[in-house]
Amino acid sequence: MALRPEIHELLHAGTVIPAHPLALNADRQFDEARQRGLTRYYIASGAGGVAVGVHTTQFEIRDPKINLYETVLKTAADEIERAQLDRPFIKVAGIVGPTEQAVSEAKLALKYGYDLGLLSMGGLQGWTEEAILDRVRAVAEVIPVFGFYLQPSVGGRIFSYDFWKAFAEIPNIQAIKVASFNRYQTLDVVRAVCHSSRRDEIALYTGNDDNIVVDLLTTYRFTVDGKIVEKGFVGGLLGHWAVWTKKAVELLAEIKACLNNGNEGLAELLTRNVEVTDSNAAFFDPSHNFHGCIAGLHEVLRRQGLLEGTWCLNPAEDLSPGQREEIDRVYAMYPHLNDDEFVREHLSSTNLTLSFS
Repeated sequence: MALRPEIHELLHAGTVIPAHPLALNADRQFDEARQRGLTRYYIASGAGGVAVGVHTTQFEIRDPKINLYETVLKTAADEIERAQLDRPFIKVAGIVGPTEQAVSEAKLALKYGYDLGLLSMGGLQGWTEEAILDRVRAVAEVIPVFGFYLQPSVGGRIFSYDFWKAFAEIPNIQAIKVASFNRYQTLDVVRAVCHSSRRDEIALYTGNDDNIVVDLLTTYRFTVDGKIVEKGFVGGLLGHWAVWTKKAVELLAEIKACLNNGNEGLAELLTRNVEVTDSNAAFFDPSHNFHGCIAGLHEVLRRQGLLEGTWCLNPAEDLSPGQREEIDRVYAMYPHLNDDEFVREHLSSTNLTLSFS
């Protein structure tokens, strides 16, 4: 399966792709109305797509006792279809597990019209790099692949430069999300792609929530076979962009304008990078090894009225001590980063989740 031309164009131009959270009620049961409302929020915010069934959607949705993976894929796809958009909108499905499971999830994603599979390499710590590459090849035969370098602190593992060079050569790898939260490992991926024969066929997306703005501003330059090759991150697929999404869309537009206008406004954007990273620290809870990273996003959405509470499928997964106060702090310190006013304008006073259009 190949990407549709309009999806390919948008993916490579670069866009905002929020990692879609999971809406639950106080009984930790699926809240379909609010789930659909979240999807409409991302559409109304101007995002270029959504990623569903990913870490932010909670990996527990695949537990047979919970069995929500297909439900969340179907719900988002249905809501996007209902929107009748006159612009391309990228649907990304999270794919995990050993080869058989990953291929099965890829086929399910295709069933609901997803464009790409965000293929996690988490949970495969005992596998060799070659075995993981064989798994990637198997999935890429089913659906276009969005590669994913996930940081070790939330279940990922470190891969060699040679792994990423071989990864980039696999046909139907269309993009790579780098979420290593590490400059050295980020450099490995970009350098490997630049040395690949498919360098122009792969779009790079930042998942480095600790360095979003700088990732998007940076041009990587390497000498390859005697020629200068340049590449950069064109967009982001981020849990951080699941909140304050309207402002994220504006931020990416501002970054692109800066790059196209002789770096005009660069100093301000570098300061914004620090502000965004500080906000992310409140949301993602690195001081507690990211324990509250999903609940932190839920807390922001709860304050805006988009979610009812911060509940996760795992009862042990909640805000860390002091995290709510940290969110208070960044709200007060960086009011220009939130999109609360935009949300208020679109929320109905009688039904908080149904008025995005």
